[in-house]
Amino acid sequence: MSLILFFFEPASLDYPLGQELMERFKKNGTPVKMTTSHNRVMGIPGDTPSEAYRNAKRTLVVGVRKTLTFDTSKPSAEYAIPLSTGCMGHCHYCYLQTTMGTKPYLRVYVNTDDIFEAASRYIEERKPEITRFEAACTSDPVGIDHLTHNLLRAIEYMGQQEFGRLRFVTKFHHVDHLLQAKHNQHTRFRFSMNADYVIRNFEPATSSFEERIEAAGKVAKAGYPLGFILAPLMRFEGWQEGYRELFLRLDRELIAEARVDLSFELIMHRFTKTAKRVILERYPKTKLEMDEETRKYKWGKYGRGKYVYQNDEANELREYIEGLIGEFFPNSKIEYFT
Repeated sequence: MSLILFFFEPASLDYPLGQELMERFKKNGTPVKMTTSHNRVMGIPGDTPSEAYRNAKRTLVVGVRKTLTFDTSKPSAEYAIPLSTGCMGHCHYCYLQTTMGTKPYLRVYVNTDDIFEAASRYIEERKPEITRFEAACTSDPVGIDHLTHNLLRAIEYMGQQEFGRLRFVTKFHHVDHLLQAKHNQHTRFRFSMNADYVIRNFEPATSSFEERIEAAGKVAKAGYPLGFILAPLMRFEGWQEGYRELFLRLDRELIAEARVDLSFELIMHRFTKTAKRVILERYPKTKLEMDEETRKYKWGKYGRGKYVYQNDEANELREYIEGLIGEFFPNSKIEYFT
């Protein structure tokens, strides 16, 4: 899905990357506007709230990252490294539906040297322990990295760090420019994968099942440590066959070297009342199952809860997926199940 509109914060033009992007977008004839702050972006087209929302997801704001205090990112990593915010995908279940609110536009930051300097301080504080940084907490960095190469810079920066490691996950297959990066095996390249049924029905504007699997094969051959986030794991009609087909395809695609240090992260589908309301407003024809009566309510942090599968359903799902991992990739590591 192509972008239709670009905004620049004035301070972004004080950096070489900001100037480069401005020149490139103008040369391509893409509409470019200035904004004093990303919070004051105005003029995104749309005759209805739904249309404006979809166009916002095709809008990029180029700015400067002012807050250089990193959020924690458990259980994936120690910290989230902020390279970008937002995602072009329209995944019906995504938590960004609510956390991004009414401003789902994409944001990229041009002051990467400042961001890497802050990362260095966190590494210094924790060494000789390894410090892991997650680059995909609030975005899918691969989806827009062909524009900025910020992710490429982060990979090569972390490749030079003795005690630093990078992690990110993607639903996009645009990986070719990352295959020659000097990663020094310090970056774990993860793909968000699911049964084909889930991808086709609930993940519009992302790469297909086959595209992601082929991209994972390329990444494995480029020597990156590889991982898969299977999320959200769902119980749909024929779910056992759907997930077995996923593992059969992965088994055919991955070279032997990729299996030595392969990781899996398993996350079941869950939703909140707020998320359900927002999802039904934005995707009224969704097939996403969100029946509160059949779910278990699980209290979370800060007094907020979510609807998850009943214990027996969750246990069956977990045992089946972990059984497939053991069957096809017995030497891999399951990092967590939630």
